[in-house]
Amino acid sequence: MALALALGRRGQGQCWPNPAVGCVIVQQGRIVGRGWTAPGGRPHAEPQALARAGDAARGATAYVSLEPCAHHGKTPPCADALIAAGVARVVAPISDSDPRVSGKGFERLRAAAIEVTTGVCAEQAMTDLGGFLQREVTGRPHLTLKLATSFDGRIATATGHSQWITGPEARHMVHGLRARHDAVMVGAGTARADDPMLTVRGHGPVRQPVRVVVSRRLDVPLMSQLARSARDVPLWLCHGPNPDAALAEAWDGVGAARIACDLVGQQLDIASVLENLGHQGLTRVFCEGGGALAASLLRAGLVDELVGFTAGLAIGAEGLPGVGAMGLDRLQAAHRFRLVESRAVGGDVMHRWKRDGA
Repeated sequence: MALALALGRRGQGQCWPNPAVGCVIVQQGRIVGRGWTAPGGRPHAEPQALARAGDAARGATAYVSLEPCAHHGKTPPCADALIAAGVARVVAPISDSDPRVSGKGFERLRAAAIEVTTGVCAEQAMTDLGGFLQREVTGRPHLTLKLATSFDGRIATATGHSQWITGPEARHMVHGLRARHDAVMVGAGTARADDPMLTVRGHGPVRQPVRVVVSRRLDVPLMSQLARSARDVPLWLCHGPNPDAALAEAWDGVGAARIACDLVGQQLDIASVLENLGHQGLTRVFCEGGGALAASLLRAGLVDELVGFTAGLAIGAEGLPGVGAMGLDRLQAAHRFRLVESRAVGGDVMHRWKRDGA
């Protein structure tokens, strides 16, 4: 099962809106087939592993990192494929939260006299598939907030210069994190100040994440790198209702997709932004700033995971803070995350924190 989960993680960021699933077929103690969800979500893990196993799948045990699907979508049910292949036993850690599947895949297998074992490595499966499961239950994707700061918590100098606070090793790791998420999200201020591409580089051929810019007024330069590449790499703009017609038409013209979101007062409702992204099929979103967007996500309790990179330099009080004003009147109102990993990455320190239950 550990191998099936590891194979499933290879599909993270590559197969949305489908879950990133791994499958291992074992016959008499020997692995005879394995597979994971392909880029774009098809084919699924089970038929790939069964195809590699061939006749050796008959009487074998299939280890699958999520309950096999039982519904007809764009592909036939994986539960039926396992039955047709003649496997004797299926081991899966958790059931699928999709109401079209939940429990039905296991029922179909048991009705075919296949032994079903559940609960193996369930905690790790809940972590790996948390974004897919969360979207099905709450409607929003898993949100990872990344901050790269100086030792004194600054993300840029007083003039806005931020390249580069962290070293090349940390930046390489960030590109790897982008590749494992369905989308990379920034605020309009970051898009204007940094003119980023937000693509994955240095990690081989991958399905590029969707670039999401949260911009209430659509006030991102139309000559930016994001705009010029919108037809090559998906670009989604989350904006307020009733945008300026000329700007909306211009962004439509360069190939960007626009998503109208609700307002709270004069600001975008960040919960509405995430709900809309979930409705579009995203399961894992990687937010890279800036400070105002980070503050709104934290204040709304929408951050599931924090990834911080701390560099060994100090910028001083004039520098820009990593998180904008939170408006908290007492320390108890600040949500605490639990530390799950801390290590050196080149000359910087990476620390990863998770929200309880995430």
